[in-house]
Amino acid sequence: MGTARSTPVRPTRERMVDSAVVLLRERSSAAVTVDAVLAHSGAPRGSVYHHFPQGRQQLLREAVERAGRHVARLIEGADGSPAEVVEKLVEFWEHVLEESDHAAGCPVVALTVDGDASGQPVVQEVFGLWQIRLVEAFIRDGVAADRADRLATLVIAAGEGAVLLCRAQRSAEPLRTVFEELRPVLDAA
Repeated sequence: MGTARSTPVRPTRERMVDSAVVLLRERSSAAVTVDAVLAHSGAPRGSVYHHFPQGRQQLLREAVERAGRHVARLIEGADGSPAEVVEKLVEFWEHVLEESDHAAGCPVVALTVDGDASGQPVVQEVFGLWQIRLVEAFIRDGVAADRADRLATLVIAAGEGAVLLCRAQRSAEPLRTVFEELRPVLDAA
């Protein structure tokens, strides 16, 4: 007689942050309301202020931090040349875009364009973290520090723009095109 396997239930707080990430990346920061997060996560109403005493702003901040740390870990875990590191990011975004039928963008960008000044510190922190991780990865491969910093800025800006174009065109082609144009620059570094 076999034992039934049950799927572990993720803690309410985690489900709520994950839901905020999804809502941010697919709909914008304006869509991350308490009611929307509760509906998406299936969390009970009382859990919002239990887990997020600062309310919606705390939830937004933690969602962007979580998304930012995830991408930073992807960069840290990617070995190889600058082009190989960036290829890992391209593969990640291709998966996100395909999985969401090209509806998902970057939650950090969503909060950036919102215009709410209270979100700017976390946005700056996350983009700064990505910059640092890319610079470290490029330096590990022998790129000079000042060049690595400029390349990291180029990669972040080009990547975020490409994801936006992918959403608009409902195709991953802009991401691939941008990467193919970046590859010779990265290889030459």
